[in-house]
Parts: sequence; C-alpha cells; structure tokens
Amino acid sequence: MTLGHPELVAAIASEITSSGPIAFVRFMELALYHPQFGYYMRPPDPGAERIGWSGDFYTSSDVHPILGQALAKQAVQIDALLESPVPFTVVEMGPGKGLLARDFLQAVERESQELRRRLRYVLVERSPAMRAQQEQHLAPWLGRDGCVAWVEGPESLAPSSVTGLMFSNELPDAFPVHRIQIADGIVQEIFVDYRDGRFVECLKPLTNPAVQAYLRRLRLALPEGYRTEINLQALDWMKQVAESLARGVIVTIDYGHSAQDLYGPDRTKGTFLCYYSQMASEDPYIRVGQQDMTAHVDFTSLATAGEEAGLSVTGFTNQMSFLMGLGVEEMIGRLEPESPPFRAALHLLKPEGMGRTFKILVQHKGIARPELDGLTFKPFFGSALTSNQVRGERHEAMGRHPASSRPPLTSSLQA
Repeated sequence: MTLGHPELVAAIASEITSSGPIAFVRFMELALYHPQFGYYMRPPDPGAERIGWSGDFYTSSDVHPILGQALAKQAVQIDALLESPVPFTVVEMGPGKGLLARDFLQAVERESQELRRRLRYVLVERSPAMRAQQEQHLAPWLGRDGCVAWVEGPESLAPSSVTGLMFSNELPDAFPVHRIQIADGIVQEIFVDYRDGRFVECLKPLTNPAVQAYLRRLRLALPEGYRTEINLQALDWMKQVAESLARGVIVTIDYGHSAQDLYGPDRTKGTFLCYYSQMASEDPYIRVGQQDMTAHVDFTSLATAGEEAGLSVTGFTNQMSFLMGLGVEEMIGRLEPESPPFRAALHLLKPEGMGRTFKILVQHKGIARPELDGLTFKPFFGSALTSNQVRGERHEAMGRHPASSRPPLTSSLQA
C-alpha cells in the first residue's frame, strides 16, 4: 500500500519535522490543495480521470445533464423575479470538470435566447488543472464577449457585485475540516505526526477558539470517544459568498444534514471518508494526495452563517424534490424508456441514493422571499435547520444513508 504522492508526502513530513505535529485540518489542506502536489491541484496522470465514471468518484453532472437543465430553468425564473438585470450573473463555485456549466449554458440557449444575451457566467476555481478541463468543455462559449470568465476564489468577487444566481455542487464537503474527539471528558483535536516513515494521529487540546465556539453555538453534548468534524472554512466561504451577492439567490447542493442529525448519537465516528478508484476508505494516511477526502456538510451552520451575513433562507430540500419541482418528469418523458440516458436520469432521483442523499439549501438576498419552482416540494419540517430543536431529517422516513454517501461508482446504474 503506497503512502502517497512522494513529493507531497515529503513536503508534509518536512513541515511536521520542523514544527511538530500539525492539526488534521492542515494535513487535509496539504493533501488536497498543496499548490504543486495536492490531489485537486495537479493534473491527473496520463490516461487517468479524477472525477467521473472511471475516476475516484462521480457527481450528478457526470450522470446526466438534467441537473444543469433544471438549474437553468430555475435561473430563468429568478431572472424574471429580478426584472431581467443587465447582466444576469451566474457564479458557479467549485465547477469540477465544467460539465454542469456546459449543461447549464446549453439549456439556457434552449430556454431563453433573451437571457442568453444578458448572461455572464463566472467560474470560481483555484486549481489550474481543473480549469484546463473546464476550458475544454466550455470551448463553444469562450469566444463570446464576456460570456464566461474565471476567478480564483469568492474573495475575488467585489462586494455586492453579483445580481443573479450563485450555486455550488459538492463544494463545501471538500473543504479541510477540523477533526475532534471526546477524550477524558473534554474536547480534543486530532493532530497528525510523522513517525517511522508513516503518518500517525495524536490528540491535543483545542488551539482554535472558533472550534469551541462552533460546539457551544450548536449546544452539542457529545459522549466519551465520539469523533466528528467541524468545517469552519464552510462558514467563512458562506460569508464571502453572501458579501458578493447584491440581489439574487444562492443554491448550495451537497450531501449533508441538519446539525441535529449530523451530530446525532448514531454518528460516533463522524462522516469523514476518502475515495480512491471507486472505493471508500476511512484511512487518510495512505495514498496521500492520490485520493479524495470529504466530510458531510452541516447545513444548519451554513444557514446560520448566511443569515449573519445578510442572507435569508428560502428553503431546504433534497435533490429529488428539487428536480421534481422543476419538471424532471417532463424531461425524463422525452427520453427513450429504459435507454441508458433514461436510466441515468432516474439515478439522480433514487430515494435510496442520490435523490435524498443530496440536500439543497436555497438562500436569497435583496428581494422579497421568492416562490421558486425548485422548492415546490418540501420534504423537511419547516424548522429542520434549527439547531438542537427538531430532528428534521428523521421526517424522511428514516431515509438516512451511511457515511459513504458520496456514491461510489460500484452503486451506479446497474443497481
């Protein structure tokens, strides 16, 4: 079993040797986003694919264009609510290979030529390797005046510069997380040391007061031995996104839960997982830089961070309900029954899979609370995002999925 990408392993080991054990959040940041050797930052090996049917994991846009088509349909409605601004700006954060952007732009051209003329599509991408793939898939739009542009991070967007739609699909789950464990009755943080040629864990007192504040805000009382993750970067990201939005809607699509469910008694080991060659693993200390790392999203804290930054919660739903509200049945009805595209589209709706695993948080700013077609069906209690009050997601007929909810390819269309 390989320890990981040799240059990356050496870089992390050198940092630990010079300064002592590092917090897991730092280890995960280096493993995924080291500027030269990180999993997402360097190009895939020749002939290999990182994201997709033959990669380590896949996203909804790898399955079928329907998600992009539905988002385009929702954008047309938002554009009307905003009274057709010039430009109508769409910001996609963490755009992967660019497939969702491609599907969205193609659908807008079919839905509304008038909107297409006013549309400005901005991709937020920090990885040169990922941007190269995006440019390939978006080649038909690159020659059009200002239609498609890139920035490296949400901080690159000027305050109140966006009027339109901002969205992400599977982004916050890939942010580096603090990992904590209850030991001897107190909260301790997991650190990473390097001994005898391998990475090992050790526990240390909390060094970041924001982690303790996070736990206090959610009023979490965790039992001895409990392990979990705290995603502080997701809160900072949400605040940056909120600051850049003047008027419009933010849609966050990811696998996750309300805080009450995410930190419940049946998740004593947390939700952290790694993905390599379609297989899930709980070991981040092998294949370092060669496998994805992820943890489920706390939508309660995301919603709270947004509210503190001036956003209002429009609604909270799952992917199946969102797509149904936007006419997915009609879209599927145009496909040949039992054809590969037909079965692929159904895969996005499966209640036991992507349909309920993926949640969608919708927030708005600068407009009266919009009635959006994507929120027609509401599978959760209205207070599902309220911390420490209701077990919102238990309303879904206990339709919870295991910690490996990023679907490995082995549970694909043949299931």
